[in-house]
Amino acid sequence: MSAASDRAERLASEPMREPVVTWGLLWSRRQLLDLLVRRDIRAKYKNSALGLIWSLVRPLTQLGIFYVVMGMFLGLRHMVPHFAIFVFTGLSCWSLFQEIVTSGTGSVLANSGIVKKTRLPVEVFPLASVGSALFNCCIQLAILLIAVLVTGGFPRSNPGLFPLAILVVLVWGTALALLLSALNVYYRDVQYLTDIVLMIGFYASPIIYSWSLVTPQVPLLVQDIYLANPITLAVLGMQSVFWDSAPEQAYPPLLVVRLLTALGVGLIALMLCHRVFARLQRNFAQEL
Repeated sequence: MSAASDRAERLASEPMREPVVTWGLLWSRRQLLDLLVRRDIRAKYKNSALGLIWSLVRPLTQLGIFYVVMGMFLGLRHMVPHFAIFVFTGLSCWSLFQEIVTSGTGSVLANSGIVKKTRLPVEVFPLASVGSALFNCCIQLAILLIAVLVTGGFPRSNPGLFPLAILVVLVWGTALALLLSALNVYYRDVQYLTDIVLMIGFYASPIIYSWSLVTPQVPLLVQDIYLANPITLAVLGMQSVFWDSAPEQAYPPLLVVRLLTALGVGLIALMLCHRVFARLQRNFAQEL
């Protein structure tokens, strides 16, 4: 009994050490992540007669509203050539970012029962939201590609901007999903504030209006602030690939350099947000 008591005392004197979750550990749990992504996709369309078709209904409905209200009634289709392709390109990029952030913010709370009962890298839940959002985005991009081919928009001279723009969206979306999902455990208002900020961010990006309409209206300083938004740059990068009717001055100068800078800063933000998540997750079980 004395040996057991001594061992218990030594264990009690040891400081509590949280397991360090690294990206390598997350990669070793990729099968779990794959299962969670499949679960999210199946749960989203469970007991639905149309299934995956619903992933197209929302963006197509938005496209129809914008085209009728803003394109026809407000006359933007006369100011922006091929307005339908232009809007759907921006919507595809924005929808990916919005779904990552929105789903990721509530992912830890939605899986609170698993978090409280099982020891596993909690990061897999917001990362599963990224995978689910990317799956839905691929469907939208397939429709966009078909529409561009039908209208004769290809080939373009800068297809390399497409993966760069997608990477910017994924990196920044993942960083925000990790940060906001952790904060949302402690402050439940975060998810509602996120919805409001995303609504503002939608109109702060050139999705239903072109960059060429912004430059004459604002000074250079405001333009630089406007272009500091990485999702704005990603939308512009996507448009430069799929939208073949761009007027002069449709894109800011040095777009490739700006996108590379946004990607580099985003990778730093991703590492910092992951560290914040790892620090905050220590008390997730108690808060949930």
